[in-house]
Amino acid sequence: MLSQRSTLLMGALFGGLGVALGAFGAHALKPMLEASGRMDTFETGVKYQFYHALALVLISILLQNASETAARWYNWAGYGMLAGVIIFSGALYTICFMGIKAFGAIAPIGGTLMIVGWALLFWGASKQ
Repeated sequence: MLSQRSTLLMGALFGGLGVALGAFGAHALKPMLEASGRMDTFETGVKYQFYHALALVLISILLQNASETAARWYNWAGYGMLAGVIIFSGALYTICFMGIKAFGAIAPIGGTLMIVGWALLFWGASKQ
């Protein structure tokens, strides 16, 4: 079970890495990403990583005063978003840096997990 602290730490980690990767991509990696036509793919990975970093921080705040039932749903929402970021953004980064286009078929799994995470967050909030 994700604790309030671990959810906050993962959100902070994903947020910091999102800023660092975004800056690195905009400067040091820009020529390589533009030459391969992958700049948009990279930016999408960073953007979704950052959105879900903020969502994990939100979940950690909600966990502080959540009822037991709501906390259980918030926890599952956190797992969904965590796995979603790793799979979705990870697949896009793999496409950009390694050129393995087959990872394009894996990205939707991560996207689906992110959607499930948002649905579970909604469900948890309805139980609060």
